[in-house]
Amino acid sequence: MMMNIIEQTEVYIRENRMISEDDVVITGVSGGADSVCLLFVLCNLQQRMGFRVKVCHVNHGLRGEDADADEQYVRELCRRMDVDFRVFHEDVELIARNRKQSQEEAGRAVRRAAFEKMCQEDGGTKIATAHHRDDNVETVLMNISRGTGIQGLCGIWPVRGKWIRPLLYLDRRRIETFLTEQGLTWRTDLTNKEDAYTRNRIRHNILPAMTDQINSGTVKHIDELSAQARELWEYLDQETSRAMQRCTAGLEGGGLAVDGEILERESGAVKKQVIKRCLASVRGEEKDIGATHILEVLELLSRQPGRTVHLPGNVTAERVYSGIEIRRRQETAEKGTEIRLNIPGETQIPDKATKISCRLITDFDRKDAEEIPQKSYTKWIDYDIIKCSLSVRTRQSGDYLTVDESGNRQKLKSYFINEKIPRRERERMILIADGNEIVWIPGHRMSKRYQVGDNTERVLEIKITEDKKNVRDDQSTDSGRKSR
Repeated sequence: MMMNIIEQTEVYIRENRMISEDDVVITGVSGGADSVCLLFVLCNLQQRMGFRVKVCHVNHGLRGEDADADEQYVRELCRRMDVDFRVFHEDVELIARNRKQSQEEAGRAVRRAAFEKMCQEDGGTKIATAHHRDDNVETVLMNISRGTGIQGLCGIWPVRGKWIRPLLYLDRRRIETFLTEQGLTWRTDLTNKEDAYTRNRIRHNILPAMTDQINSGTVKHIDELSAQARELWEYLDQETSRAMQRCTAGLEGGGLAVDGEILERESGAVKKQVIKRCLASVRGEEKDIGATHILEVLELLSRQPGRTVHLPGNVTAERVYSGIEIRRRQETAEKGTEIRLNIPGETQIPDKATKISCRLITDFDRKDAEEIPQKSYTKWIDYDIIKCSLSVRTRQSGDYLTVDESGNRQKLKSYFINEKIPRRERERMILIADGNEIVWIPGHRMSKRYQVGDNTERVLEIKITEDKKNVRDDQSTDSGRKSR
């Protein structure tokens, strides 16, 4: 004997582990055939399976008396079935206008928020919606028409966290036949017969044409494709998670660093998903991240360090020596801003936990040369060589270093490139400068011209104290003393 829909739904629920004993299932009921069927089936299963049903109805305020009649129908239905229910009233037209969304988008968001609110306030553990096989096929076709990958072919998932779809295996015709057999009526939303919405056009025009003119099993075949895509997606998702652990790391101040060498070892599909997940993580959502954006980021791996692409959601991806850094765009320090050092005295750098102390040593003894500080955050320089006045600033056009005792110069930009210092770091590094000549790049090196030598008469000690973000606490070979 063939199982009826109640028995089949129980099997489907158990196969997909949708509901456990003692669950409280918040069930969305609009009054339409699908949701009435869902409520009837769950009410017949709740005692047998040990869960409890509660109903959530949302009145969108869009169809006037018809919407009020839907609400009243659901109230009476819940009373007959002895089910707890709540009704939420929302002005979807106003919400859509304020959010600059379509009424369809705003309606979905409003319903989701109502289900979540009731789940939180009424002890819900699961949220059940009445999506069925036709809904799934329509979703897949809509995703294909708009441009999609494997994820879009997955369609509607039977289980997504606490959200469940117990009727997803059924088609619309079987649902309506079942309700008629049970003597149950339902409300019909006349807007579902209009072609104003994309989904309705697919439902009324595209699917019937494919079924009648191409293959009568179109709906079944697309639904099977969707199930296969979900299996592939689960595998790809797991591989992407493993790859994320291997090749990504957090960045100071926010963002993600992607190790280019490790990423290149991954398959093409995994590479794309890693980048997509990184972009979504930095941005906070996946919306508007398309295949073009992902390819733009991956193409950076074949470009020179310093190349940057700008992406939706105020996100940038920059090619660095180790791979790619993905961040939210931020205002950088203004180039050319200078603060003159107090000599002697202390200078505080605004917006940084950095203090620069300058001490002038006028009674310099040649024996002190052997005691010149070696830490990279303290330097001694020949005070009498300074031609302008010392300042602390970020880099400027025309900056250079004296790199040897013969007075040969190197552009600061060339030094940064040779040392493989990422461009973003270059923009915020503090420099001790004498006009356009860089005296000291804290944490890296100082100019040969300013080093203390045998002819030095006065020494300027510069000491930087901070939270170690910009300096290395190492034993630098650039001590501040000339070699003999």
